Amino acid sequence: MKKGEIILHPIITEKSTEIQESGRYCFKVNKRANKKEVMKAVKDIFGVDPVSCNIMNIKGKRKRERYKIGYTSSWKKAIVKIKKGEKIEIFEGV
Repeated sequence: MKKGEIILHPIITEKSTEIQESGRYCFKVNKRANKKEVMKAVKDIFGVDPVSCNIMNIKGKRKRERYKIGYTSSWKKAIVKIKKGEKIEIFEGV
């Protein structure tokens, strides 16, 4: 996989902005990506040194619209911890 295919986009929520103070950043990643690939992509794209990576699979939620029942799509989330003193610029303006 290419670097641009591994990290899809950053996740910006209240909880993710709170954990940024401790040097952790959240990303939505490709379902087939593993920890090593995510850490290498973060290093290459943003120019920071990742220390650790936690990955979790998020199941799709059940949604109902009138008489039809369906599910939202499942996805994968990665929380990457970077070295102390480094920052990722795309999160700073939020």
